Amino acid sequence: MSVFFQSEIPAFDILKKENRPVADISLSPDSTLKIGILNLMPKKISTETQLLRQLSYSSHDISVDFIRVSSHISKNTPQEHIDKFYIPFCDISNKHYDGFIITGAPIEKIPFEQVDYWDELCRIMDWTEKNCNSVFYICWGAQAGLYYKYGIDKYMLDGKMFGIFEHSANTSHPILKNFPDKFYVPHSRHTSIHESDVFSKKELTVLSVSETAGIYLIADDKNNFFVTGHSEYDDNTLADEYFRDLSKNLPINIPENYFIDNDPQKGVKNLWSDCAHRLYSNWTDICANSKKPN
Repeated sequence: MSVFFQSEIPAFDILKKENRPVADISLSPDSTLKIGILNLMPKKISTETQLLRQLSYSSHDISVDFIRVSSHISKNTPQEHIDKFYIPFCDISNKHYDGFIITGAPIEKIPFEQVDYWDELCRIMDWTEKNCNSVFYICWGAQAGLYYKYGIDKYMLDGKMFGIFEHSANTSHPILKNFPDKFYVPHSRHTSIHESDVFSKKELTVLSVSETAGIYLIADDKNNFFVTGHSEYDDNTLADEYFRDLSKNLPINIPENYFIDNDPQKGVKNLWSDCAHRLYSNWTDICANSKKPN
């Protein structure tokens, strides 16, 4: 099946070269699964490619809209790119999506209410309850959703959670269908949530936990998913972060369980991509099979 989006987006040529099934949005049939992506990451072009790649493993035809907040100006992506390929939230407020993704953002050290687009993000999260079959919250986006919807706050870690960590899987849930009992996920964050806060909410079900990285995947009773890691990351995403911080003389440890023999010169061992493909494929199945929320 194909993922339909604007062919001028840089991800299009990248995924074509990878032989992924992509096509221009103008060719999409009416029957496609409609997915909206609120991309809050600073390097939006990289995130577009990562998420579109994951969606290309779905068993459904998918058409994708990229959404932006109006209350924030990106410093790391050309404004002309955003103006050309992103729809302001106010322009899609009457639209229905089968699935909606809210990405992370590297602002986890800032209190939620001090984020310049917090009020608009809260309006978007409210809007999804009636206009989206399912929402997939990623990393900081997951923390923001848990805080706004369930009052679960984040807390600072003593050191950055950075690397590839083993997780358990509740394979009885559809989003973890065909997963092994143990699988791996990249994490890159300075904050976490208390497990006791999550388990205290009857609306929430924990589906995956890591002994090191903590809770990874949570479902609520409204068909939404809160994902604390970054399954969508490319092979070199953590390496880029590591070498960036080294070049700035910032404190950074080698990402755990990531480089071959723990040696940055030997390259990366990718332990997570197969399950990442399954995760997004399973989620699109859930989106397709879900009824519109009341």
